[in-house]
Amino acid sequence: MPNNPRYRGVEKADENLSVEEIQPSTLETIDFALFDFINDKMNNASTTNEGWKKVPVIWVSSERAFLSKNNKDLRDEDGTLKLPLITIERTSVAKDLTFKGSYYGNPVNFTDPTRGGRIVLARKIVRDKTNNFSVADNTKDLNGTRRTPNGQAYYPTKKNEKVVYETLNIPMPVYLTINYTVTIRSQYIQQMNELTTPFATLGGHINSFAIRKDGHRFETFVQSDFTLNNNVSNLGVDERSYDTKINFKVLGYIIGEGPNGDRPKIIRRENAVEVKIPRERVIFGDIPERNDNKGFYRE
Repeated sequence: MPNNPRYRGVEKADENLSVEEIQPSTLETIDFALFDFINDKMNNASTTNEGWKKVPVIWVSSERAFLSKNNKDLRDEDGTLKLPLITIERTSVAKDLTFKGSYYGNPVNFTDPTRGGRIVLARKIVRDKTNNFSVADNTKDLNGTRRTPNGQAYYPTKKNEKVVYETLNIPMPVYLTINYTVTIRSQYIQQMNELTTPFATLGGHINSFAIRKDGHRFETFVQSDFTLNNNVSNLGVDERSYDTKINFKVLGYIIGEGPNGDRPKIIRRENAVEVKIPRERVIFGDIPERNDNKGFYRE
């Protein structure tokens, strides 16, 4: 068999298999996916007084005290944020049935609505248990009328129909429509033009692209309108600033109930391959069914 190109590499199949860890998908996973995409993938920079410099990206839900201690370069000596700056905020979460994903039509469990359905993630053959059933059938053939070649119980005499499978099940994904607002703040129109252009070209002629985190992939849409807010027309004493708001719609999904869930994230199950109904016997009055000169009698 090793010389046959059709079966080449089969003897080392176990060494070629790769095992990947399944990471949970939560709201935080989706948030980090968008944050990492803007901060790492886009990696926007702008012209400043210190030259061409990367623009920091901030998640606005953090407290001011944490931001001040976590990155002291974000503020000047007076505690004012240094511009330009990009901020991200999650504005809404909706469970919209018209904006659905691949798994749809989940049967409703009216007795326990908090526990949804499950989907099969992977399936493999349990070799040792499947082999035990095959050997047991071959042993019956050896003791019966049909003989196996060379009297070997491990020799395959027929197709084994008793195959034990191990199935991995995970909770069915629940799709959510999540809206984010990315705000670009700068002091000069040149900086605003340099930072807005990469967002306008996302996806090319279409407004869709994908973001990824921990092996999960989420489809993201850039909304068509860029909201411009600035105070350059105001001739007051306020500091001049330019603000541009860009809205993103993310088709995300969450798996399981998170820390509040009482069911396991992954369930391993094995199928039943044989059903046996034992015969009930009594101590007195039972008549043996065999008569092979070994003390057994038959009617």
